[in-house]
Amino acid sequence: METQLDAHCLAILDEYRENLPLFRETEAVVKQKLKDTFAEAGLLVAALESRIKTESSLAGKLELKGGKYKSLADITDIIGLRVITFYRDDVDKVASAVERHFKIDWENSVDKRKIHEIDSFGYLSLHYICSVSGCPYRFEIQMRTVLQHAWANMNHDTGYKSGVEVPRQYLRNLSRLAGMLELVDDEFSRIRAELTDYRRRVRALVASGDLDDVQLDGDTFRSYLELGPLDALNARIASVNQAEIQSASLMPYLPILKDFGMKTLGDVSRLIKDYSEAAYQIATFQMGLTDLDIISSTIGIQDICIAFVLKQGSGKAGIKFIFDSLNGESESNDMLAEMLTGTISNLPFMNQ
Repeated sequence: METQLDAHCLAILDEYRENLPLFRETEAVVKQKLKDTFAEAGLLVAALESRIKTESSLAGKLELKGGKYKSLADITDIIGLRVITFYRDDVDKVASAVERHFKIDWENSVDKRKIHEIDSFGYLSLHYICSVSGCPYRFEIQMRTVLQHAWANMNHDTGYKSGVEVPRQYLRNLSRLAGMLELVDDEFSRIRAELTDYRRRVRALVASGDLDDVQLDGDTFRSYLELGPLDALNARIASVNQAEIQSASLMPYLPILKDFGMKTLGDVSRLIKDYSEAAYQIATFQMGLTDLDIISSTIGIQDICIAFVLKQGSGKAGIKFIFDSLNGESESNDMLAEMLTGTISNLPFMNQ
């Protein structure tokens, strides 16, 4: 291919070869900077890709339009990076991060999202031409969603690589599909925004104390636990042996509480209030038989659940259900349930 290039294009290729180490270093620096920035911002992206244009690819580009470039510095995509996001609105967040850390060549950058042709969905990327100190060569960062990326790849395969002109009816079907995918992309972002708003409203309701108005689900239970409704009970239990409380997730108890018939956070709050004394009696009885100096933060809610099923008359089967739900079914759960049923049945709360 080199024999088809003139002296000017060959000089550009020589410049490319000489600067390959610089390109590799710049690619690594820029990619790491983006990773660090996304991590700091808590921004989860689907993929962060990068590549350096190969010599053969550059030679092909020069063969087609080498006269357009005065030097290698005029070619803006020797280094290319692509950030693929899950949501459309995250593209703007990525763009903001890029703008903060790199110098943007606005004249040569392109926001293809402003294109409105019906078949443009897969090409609605945001393209920034950037530069960084220490490297005289610009580089390109493309930003688009997972669906846009998938569509661009599929459309490229079906529309171009075959080398055959695609019949009009197939192009129409591809365009219809592109429109559907664009709607899906928008819908994902809309649903996320609505869920975010729902969680804000839930946190506000929980903080206000209007717990009977808050339906029990994963988000609401997690927000409720942030208030530490079991902290006082756990501290009281820990004081028996001056034990240290080791933090653990209480979320596995959500399905158990739902099985108990809990519908709202108000129901859960009343359960804790009504059975905390019983849970304390169970815990102190168990700890009195040991010299445990470390306990799990789940001890309070576990013994509340045990006390509840015993007072409801579920006995051994109720306790076994709790441990089966938490740990999976096993014979050891059956043995533990039988032992607890026999020992706890004589505690004061059972006769109240």
